[in-house]
Amino acid sequence: MSESESGSFHEMREPRIEKVVVHMGVGEGGRELANAEEILEEIVGQEAVRTTATRAATQFGSRVGDPVGAKVTLRGEEAREFLETALSIADLSERQFDDTGNFSFGVEEHTEFPSQEYDPQIGIYGLDVTVNLVRPGYRVKKRDKASSSIPQSHRLTPEDAIAFLEDAFDVEVDKA
Repeated sequence: MSESESGSFHEMREPRIEKVVVHMGVGEGGRELANAEEILEEIVGQEAVRTTATRAATQFGSRVGDPVGAKVTLRGEEAREFLETALSIADLSERQFDDTGNFSFGVEEHTEFPSQEYDPQIGIYGLDVTVNLVRPGYRVKKRDKASSSIPQSHRLTPEDAIAFLEDAFDVEVDKA
């Protein structure tokens, strides 16, 4: 029986949330982007950072460096609190998980969050949420001095990530 089947993890193998990135892409600057930033800040309670185009897209009229969206990175308790709200809105599937246990999902309408109401002057915006899960000890891969790779046996699997979410956040992940 594996850890994901038993539902309990050893303390050094217990997955944890490294970060949660909430992103809104609007494709252009101006009032639309300002609205998106305001909505994002209201939802997550943290200041948004503008994202810029990395490539020119002439069909959309954007050039390299043009502002096209906004994002917020959450860590620690803020990330956990946001996920508790966002996961109750989202439908998760096994296909949304990558090989290392990270996952992404979208929320089609910002008005689904409890603190938001529809305003005809603003409209409706969707947002993307990306969650990065790690195990204790993953810092050895990222540190400057004496970095080393994570052994295959300690890497987070999609099954372990799903078991962690179902246990910690009481959500159901659909089987593909």
